[in-house]
Amino acid sequence: MIQQLSLFPYLETQASTRPPDFIPVYTPVLNGREEKYVLDAVRSGWISSLGSYVTRFEEAFARFCGVRHAVSVSNGTVAIHLALHALGIGPGDEVIVPSLTFVATANAVHYTGATPVFADVDPVTWCLDPADVRRRITPRTRAILPVHLYGHPAPMPELQALADEHELLLIEDAAEAHGAAIGGRRVGGWGRIATFSFYANKIITTGEGGMVTTDDDALAARCRLLRDHAMPPHRRYWHDEVGFNYRMTNLQAAVGVAQMERIDSFIRRKREIAARYRKELAGMAGVTFAAEQPGYTNVYWMVSVLVAAPYALSRDELIPALRARGIDSRPFFHPLDTLPPYLSATPRPVALHLSRCGLNLPSSPALTDAQVAYVCQVMRELAG
Repeated sequence: MIQQLSLFPYLETQASTRPPDFIPVYTPVLNGREEKYVLDAVRSGWISSLGSYVTRFEEAFARFCGVRHAVSVSNGTVAIHLALHALGIGPGDEVIVPSLTFVATANAVHYTGATPVFADVDPVTWCLDPADVRRRITPRTRAILPVHLYGHPAPMPELQALADEHELLLIEDAAEAHGAAIGGRRVGGWGRIATFSFYANKIITTGEGGMVTTDDDALAARCRLLRDHAMPPHRRYWHDEVGFNYRMTNLQAAVGVAQMERIDSFIRRKREIAARYRKELAGMAGVTFAAEQPGYTNVYWMVSVLVAAPYALSRDELIPALRARGIDSRPFFHPLDTLPPYLSATPRPVALHLSRCGLNLPSSPALTDAQVAYVCQVMRELAG
C-alpha cells in the first residue's frame, strides 16, 4: 500500500517535550487515492505517456491555475527549458533571473544557448526586485523569469509593467508555489507562460514531473509538439525540427490526479503550520520570518526564517544543533552568481545576505502540531 513515506510514532496527545523520531524537512503525503489510480493505470496497460490520467491531470491543473492549457512534462527543469525554447529564446539572447533560486532556473536558460543575467532580490519578499531588473535590461534582453521563491509570489504586476514597457517576455518559475496568488489570481496564469515542478518535496508530487501552463493556444500546441520529439499527431515518425522527449507517464499522472484532489487541504495545512511556527517563535530575537505582502498569498512551500545575531547560534551552527535533536533543516540556496558556472565578480548583495542567514524548517503538510511545537521548543532552548 502506498503511504506517507514517514509516519511518526508519537501521538498528538503526547507532550511536545518528548523528542520525536527524526523530523525531515519534507515528507510527501501519499495516503489518498494514489494507490488506487496507479493500480488502475497499471491494469489498463497504459503506463507510458498515453493514457487517461495524463489528460485528467492536465485538465485539473489548468482549472486550478485558472488557465486554458496545462502541458505535463517529465520534470520541472525541462518545463522551464521547454517554455523558453517554445518562445524562441536562444543564442545571443539574455534572460533576467533572480540570483537567489535553485540552479535549475539558470541552467534551463543556459540549455537554450541564451545567457542568464542575475538580478538581486527584494529584502522583504526574497523574490525578484523590479528595480534591479530594470538596471539589468540591455538590447539583448528577451525575457524576465521571476521565481516565486519558497511559496511567496514574485511582484508580477510590477514585472509585467516592466516587461510591457520594454517589449519583453514574462515567464513564471512557479516550481515552489502551487496555489500562491496575488489578489486572488493564482500564479501560473500571470506571465505569457509558467512552469511548475512536482518533485517529491513539492506541494503536490508525482515523484518527478512538471507542468507548463499558458492561456496562449498556439504556444500550448507548440509545447505539446516539442515535448514529443516534434512529431505532429497527424503524421507519425515525421519531424520537421529537433524536439525533445519530455513526456510525463500515465503512472506519474495517476499520482498527480490523486494529489490534485487534496491540493487545497495541503495548502491550508501548510499555512496553518506556518502560522503556528510564527506564533510559537514570536518575539525571538534574531529570527525573522518570511513575509506575506498585502494582497499576496504565500503557500509556504518551506517555512523559511533568517537567523542572525542576537540569536545565540549562526545559521550554520544551528543546522547541526537541530539535527542532533532529531530535526532536519536546510540552508537557503547559494546565489547563482557565486557558483562556478555563473561566477560574478560582484554578487548581488541582498541575495548573498539571505543565503548566508536563511534556514528552511520542517514544512511538510504531514507535520503534526506536536512536531511543530517540538521544533519551536528546541529553537527556544538553543537561543540560550
